[in-house]
Amino acid sequence: MNNPLIKKFNTAPFSKIKNEYFYPAIKKLIEVTNAEIECITNNKEAPTFKNTVEALDYTGLQLDRVTSIFFNLNSAETNDEIQKIAQEVSPLLSNFKNDLLLNEDLFKRVKQVYEQKDSLQLSTEQQTLLDKQYKGFSRNGANLTDENKVTLRKIDASLAKLKLKFGENILAETNAYELHITDEKDLSGLPEGLRELAAQTAREKEREGWVFTLDHPSYIPFMTYSDSRKLRKKMLLAFGSRGFQKNKYNNQKNILEITSLRHQRAQLLGYETHAHFVLEERMARTSEKVIGFLEEILEKAHPAAKKEFQELETFAKELDKIDHLEKWDGGYYAEKLKQKIFDLDDEKLKPYFELKNVIKGVFAVANKLYDIDFKEVFDIDTYHPEVKTYCVTDINKTLVAILYTDFHPRSGKRGGAWMTSYKPQQIIEGVNERPHVSIVCNFTKPTTSKPSLLTFNEVTTLFHEFGHALHGMLANTTFKGLSGTNVYWDFVELPSQILENWCYERETLELFAIHYETGEMIPVEMINKIKASATFHEGIKTLQQISFGLLDMAWHNKNPSSIKDVKVFEKSALSTTELYPDISNICMSTAFSHIFQGGYSAGYYSYKWAEVLDADAFAYFKEEGIFNKKIADKFKDNILSQGGTQDPMELFIKFRGQKPNPDSLLKRAGLIKD
Repeated sequence: MNNPLIKKFNTAPFSKIKNEYFYPAIKKLIEVTNAEIECITNNKEAPTFKNTVEALDYTGLQLDRVTSIFFNLNSAETNDEIQKIAQEVSPLLSNFKNDLLLNEDLFKRVKQVYEQKDSLQLSTEQQTLLDKQYKGFSRNGANLTDENKVTLRKIDASLAKLKLKFGENILAETNAYELHITDEKDLSGLPEGLRELAAQTAREKEREGWVFTLDHPSYIPFMTYSDSRKLRKKMLLAFGSRGFQKNKYNNQKNILEITSLRHQRAQLLGYETHAHFVLEERMARTSEKVIGFLEEILEKAHPAAKKEFQELETFAKELDKIDHLEKWDGGYYAEKLKQKIFDLDDEKLKPYFELKNVIKGVFAVANKLYDIDFKEVFDIDTYHPEVKTYCVTDINKTLVAILYTDFHPRSGKRGGAWMTSYKPQQIIEGVNERPHVSIVCNFTKPTTSKPSLLTFNEVTTLFHEFGHALHGMLANTTFKGLSGTNVYWDFVELPSQILENWCYERETLELFAIHYETGEMIPVEMINKIKASATFHEGIKTLQQISFGLLDMAWHNKNPSSIKDVKVFEKSALSTTELYPDISNICMSTAFSHIFQGGYSAGYYSYKWAEVLDADAFAYFKEEGIFNKKIADKFKDNILSQGGTQDPMELFIKFRGQKPNPDSLLKRAGLIKD
C-alpha cells in the first residue's frame, strides 16, 4: 500500500515513483480493472447504454494512467531496468487486453445494446462510443473459436515483445555511435554553435576535441554543413545502418516476425492482410484507396523531384566537381543551393529562434486563436530537471489542462518528437476532468555561451507537436474513449500539421522571432525569404514522404511469408521513388520505428493524407485572416474539442463547409499553379 501508483493521484507523482513500483502496480491495477469489468458482466439488470457501454468506458482509468507514465518514461527517460520491466509488463497488458476483448459475457452485453441502438435515442457521441466498442470486440476476436482465441493471445503477446525489442535496438545503436574528431580541420563548414555543442558533448564523455552523435540536433546539422564528404559518408552510413549491422541489435529478424505475425493475426480475424484490417477504421477505408492516393501524388511530384535533383547535381558539379550525387551529399548541397537562391541560411535564422521565445510564440498563437493562457508552475512533479510544467487556463481563469514540456536529447530518450497524455479529458459524475498533456522533442541543447537556438525545422516541429497538444488540451467530450487524439489515425495529424502553417506567416513570426543578443525583430526581408523558400525542393520532399508510405504499405498489404531478405524487399518497394544510388549496407526498414514500434503500421500515408486536410483548412484561415476568431472558434468547436465523437469527414465538413480539396496541397507545394 506504500506504492504511490496504486493510490489515487491527480498529477503524476514522479518524485515518489521507484522503478520497482511499476510491475506490482500494473499487476494490481489489472486486477482492479478486471473487478470493475466483472461488476458490469455480473449485473443482473438487462444491458443498457449506461450500465454497460458507459460503464465500460469508465473502467481502468488508474491502469491507463500508470501505463501512460511508464511507457513515456521508457521513451523519454529509459534505462536497462525500465527496459527489462517493459518486457515483463507488456505480456501482462497484452493478456489483459485480450481478456477484455475476448470476454464473451461482456461482448454479449455490448452486442445486446448494439442491436437495440436504433430504438435507444442515443446522442451522436453515445452512438459513436457504442459503435467503437462493438467493433473493438468484433474486430479483435470476440467471434473466434476458443482454439483461435488462444492463438490470438499468443500472437499479441509475441508482437508486444517484438515491438519493444525493435525500439530498444534502435536506441542502443543510436547511443553506441559517436564520431570523435580531434583535428580542427575536420570541422570545416560546421557552424560555431554545432562545434560548441560537439565540444560540450566531448567534455561530458571525458574526451578531447569534439564528439558528434546520431541524435538529430547533432546529426542533421553535421550532414547539412560539414565540408568533409568523407565524414558525411561515415555519419550517414552509421545512421542508415542502425538495426542493419551484424550484431545483437540487428532488426531484420524482428521485422520479418512482426510482419508475419500481423498478417497471421489479420487472417485469423477474417481480413486479407494487416492493411485491410487497419484501414477498415481509417478515413481512407481501403488499401486500394491509399495506394491510389499515394501514386496520384507521386505522379504529380515525380517530374518536379527529378528536375530538382538534376539541378542539384549540376550545382554540385559546378561547385565541387562532384560527378554523381550520393545520399550523404543531398543535405549539404541542397543547403548551399538554397543559400544561393534565397540568400537564406539556417545559421542566420537561428539567433532569432531562441527556444524560450519560440515557446512564448506558440503560446501567444494559441492565446490569439483560442483564448487560453499558459503559466509556468513549479509545484508539479517531473521525471527530469529539464521538464517544465504549465497550468493552462481559459478567459475565465478556469483550468483547461496541465502541460509538460521536455525538449532536449539525452542518452535515455529515443529520437524524434511526440505528444502523449498522462490524464485524459472526460466527464465523470458531472465533473469535467481536465487533461494532462506532454510534448517531448529532441532540440538543440544550450551551450556554455549560447541558449538553445532552433533551426527553422525545429520551430515547425515544436508547432507540430503543440498542435497535437491543443487537440488533447482543448478536448471537451463526455467519454475518455473518444476524447482528444482518440480519432482515426489519418485524421490525428490535422491539428498538428495545420499549426505548422503559422510559422511561415509574418503576423506569427513578429510575435516571437527576436534576436537573442540584440533584441531586434526578425527583418521583413528574412520573413519574405522564409516564405519564398517554403516550397524549395518540395518535389524531393514529397517523393520522400510518398516513399515512406509506399514502403509501409508494401510491408503490410500482402502476405509477407515469401520475403526472405529485408533489404532486397525494401529496394523493390522504393524503386519508383529513388533518386540517389542505392547503398547496400544501409536500410530504412530496420530503423522505421513509426511502423514497427509505434502505431503507424499501414498508416504512414496519414501524414500526406492529413496534409490535404490541413492545406485546405489553412486556406480557409487565409481567406478570413490567420487569427480570425470566427474561423478559430469553428476549428476549436468542430475539430479540436470533438475528438472522435463523429466521423472525421463530417467534422471537417462542419468546419470547412465542404470536403477537402486536394488542389490546396498541390498549390501550396508549388506542384500545380493557381
